Amino acid sequence: MTATLARSAAGPELRSRWGLFAQRDFRLLWAGQTVSRLGSSVTTVALPLVAVLTLGAGPLAAGLLTSAIWLPWLLFGLPAGVWVGRAPRRSVMIACNLGSAVLLASVPVAGWLGVLTLAQLLAVAFLGGVCSVFFDAADQAYLPELVAPADLIEANAKLQGSGSAAEVAGRGLAGLAVQLVGAAAGLLIDAVSFLIAAGTLLRIRARPEPADRAESMEPAEQAERAGLRRQVREGLSFLLRDPYLRAFLCFGAAANFALMGYQAILALFLVREAGIAPGWVGALASAAAVGGVLGAAAARPLCGRLGTARAVRTVLLGAVPLGLLMPLAGPGLGTALYVLGALGVVAAVVFCNVVLGSFRQSYTPPGLLTRVAAGSMFAVHATIPLGALAGGALGEAIGLRPTMWVMTGLLVVAGALPLFSPLRTLRELPTAPPKIGEIIG
Repeated sequence: MTATLARSAAGPELRSRWGLFAQRDFRLLWAGQTVSRLGSSVTTVALPLVAVLTLGAGPLAAGLLTSAIWLPWLLFGLPAGVWVGRAPRRSVMIACNLGSAVLLASVPVAGWLGVLTLAQLLAVAFLGGVCSVFFDAADQAYLPELVAPADLIEANAKLQGSGSAAEVAGRGLAGLAVQLVGAAAGLLIDAVSFLIAAGTLLRIRARPEPADRAESMEPAEQAERAGLRRQVREGLSFLLRDPYLRAFLCFGAAANFALMGYQAILALFLVREAGIAPGWVGALASAAAVGGVLGAAAARPLCGRLGTARAVRTVLLGAVPLGLLMPLAGPGLGTALYVLGALGVVAAVVFCNVVLGSFRQSYTPPGLLTRVAAGSMFAVHATIPLGALAGGALGEAIGLRPTMWVMTGLLVVAGALPLFSPLRTLRELPTAPPKIGEIIG
């Protein structure tokens, strides 16, 4: 198979002291995604500030904006896994990057023309979310086509680590951009970053065959005739019947609800409740993003020392409860407490993304990977718009700081959910599932 040959050919490079950085195609993927994360981290800060500072949006409008970004997962998350499985992953990723660049560039253009509205921001957020759905579904399956299964934790750690470092720089850059050129113009940085990411993908030489075609669960003729619903059902059946994937699915869905519940109102909370100047919001976000660098850097050594399952338990129980410090944000010591709480939460999230993402990529049969990945992301992303709407509504009803307490408390509860699964007794996560027929039935 094409993917197997590519991995074998890369073997001598991967054993060098540079690890995966010795592999040209991985370097290009890593560079493009790092630059894209830099730009996207600017948008994370700048987009809600456009709504708040330029259009005078309140908590409910901020919640709607965040919800619009993630709503496409509810509409397209499941079929995206099937559609992407039938297409070259790289081509899908390039098209999504180009589409995102055009959408983001439209915001400052409208701002300069004096015609920017909340409706346009919602449309950009929604359509950008559609691009993210298809990009993420393709990306989850593309990485295992470029690197060997044994290298997935290293690959994900490098991608997550550099991405978190890019967020540190990007969110600080966002604060500077907001102060100097305005929030809307700052979105141009993200538009350019998407163009760079598309360019690096174009330069990748490997052309692995989509696994859903090459390693289908049934003969190629039958797979070609299989309907969309059946293929979606196969992916969901594998995902929901497997005890490990199901447990991580529940944890991710609950955690994302809580995370987005407070993130939807975070800019408002920091500016209006904690008394922090808008220009410092980006700086605080950068400080919190350092946790992502720490979480990614700790993934390989901690898993090597404790085992993958035990390391996940340790991080969930030790780092997630620090999130309860964030509602204490305020001037002076309150700012430090917020940063410490955010550091702990971001470190735990990135660590789990590295370990559990690598587990899913190596554990799932290749022919099911895009469908299982899309099904999993559909479920865990489906709660994001709900959490954002809940955060905005609670912010209007009970106030910003009480809403922060509610959502960070829910996050701590979500972190304990994996303890009620097979994860609680294992040292290492399994490397292979039971026979496919036993799961799908």
